[in-house]
Amino acid sequence: MSATPRHQAAPAPAGGRLSAATLRAVPAGSRPATDRGALRPRIVHLGIGAFHRAHQAVCTELAEVSAAGGWGIAGVTQRSRAVVDALRPQDGLYSLTERHPDGPVTRVIGTVTEVLHAADDGARLTELLASPDVTVVTLTVTEKGYRRDPATGGLDPADPLIRGDLAGATAPASAVGQLAYGLRARLRSGGAPLSVVSCDNMAGNGAVLRRLVREFLAATGWAERERLLEWTAASVAFPSTVVDRIVPATTEADLRTAARALTLRDEGAVTAEPFTQWVLEDAFAADRPRWEAGGARFVADVAPYQLTKLRLLNGSHSLLAYLGLAAGCGTVADAMATGWGEDAVRAFCAEAAASLPPADGLDIPGYVDSLVRRFANPAMHHRIRQIAADGSLKIPERWLAPLRELRATGHDTPHLTAALAAWARATRDTPAEDPAADELRRAWERPGPDAVRTLLLLLGAEDLAEDTALVKAVDRELRSPTTPVAPRRH
Repeated sequence: MSATPRHQAAPAPAGGRLSAATLRAVPAGSRPATDRGALRPRIVHLGIGAFHRAHQAVCTELAEVSAAGGWGIAGVTQRSRAVVDALRPQDGLYSLTERHPDGPVTRVIGTVTEVLHAADDGARLTELLASPDVTVVTLTVTEKGYRRDPATGGLDPADPLIRGDLAGATAPASAVGQLAYGLRARLRSGGAPLSVVSCDNMAGNGAVLRRLVREFLAATGWAERERLLEWTAASVAFPSTVVDRIVPATTEADLRTAARALTLRDEGAVTAEPFTQWVLEDAFAADRPRWEAGGARFVADVAPYQLTKLRLLNGSHSLLAYLGLAAGCGTVADAMATGWGEDAVRAFCAEAAASLPPADGLDIPGYVDSLVRRFANPAMHHRIRQIAADGSLKIPERWLAPLRELRATGHDTPHLTAALAAWARATRDTPAEDPAADELRRAWERPGPDAVRTLLLLLGAEDLAEDTALVKAVDRELRSPTTPVAPRRH
């Protein structure tokens, strides 16, 4: 997922700017599906960027249409004022343009009832988190926003924002701090149950967030700390989720597309692919929207869905990126339009799927078919270099985990091996942005298999670096021309 960048205002259409006052100028078929007057803030969302506005907010609107509950969203931006500046003058209204292969479809989303800045509007945020009318908090603050210690996976006590919040900040600056302060205010005001729902791309995101909040509370000097920890354990739920939708950064062309469809300028416009997925652990502590009416799925355990997304979607996405770099492709759709793109995705997924645990309701062949359609959508313009960036951080979960598991059980892994070679080749020939770029480059000062071992060590894969058969297989792929879909058997 990606955030909408700052942009200059698009040329103003004759009707002016989108807002509650100008909404009647929008063509009837593109207006919000909900009765805006019936909404009130019942959800607080931390991190109201493009992804939330194209995903959970849309699902909430569809849920409200099906079963009215007044489910409005108070959206909170953590740092930049760009979203506040874009949406507040528009009364929270914005448009979503879905990029269908046969043309864009634009409509206004009306579920955001107010927009806050965490620092400037800290008192209002705490007030909402304490209100019994708010029964759900959702988050999309990116993985970095959780302020985790990379060594332990828990709260990072050395993080400047965490230190400041624990010291008694007037307006907490971290998402975890905001939740903790809000929970204290909620307990003081009566202790109504609450569900806190992480929608960020982390395995077991609910359990992760629960741990971070508890560690923050335990580190405070608050007089009610022990009571707060007990109440949180009993009355606050942290369901895990899996979210999926490609939401590219909004461009000037996207703003013009929205303006033409609405007959109004929209400074908060977002765009997305037609596909969307939201899987939630059915473990809520309080009332929630009927998100299932908007296409969400509630399950007892999201882990199989998380692994499927990580290993099939994210894994094949990375594969296309590194193969595409070598082939001179600019976008994912360009790679899919080659003679090898679709076959590469299907072959990779067939191999990686053998590492997935069985799960009721998961249709793997259907899932792979949907990936092929999504990746081939020429309207998305998803850049290869964007996906190839930060490979040293992405590849361990996407490729190395299934590679280990399959090799440990005696499975042949030609496509995962070829994928690893494609990434290695890219670090040598067409390097993308990466925090370990210098170390990756220096690895190639070593000869043949030693370079491969060094690359694996940089990925934190000491065990695979000692797998002589794998290292030799990757080295052979690197030294001999091969096709992306037909790696040689080793």
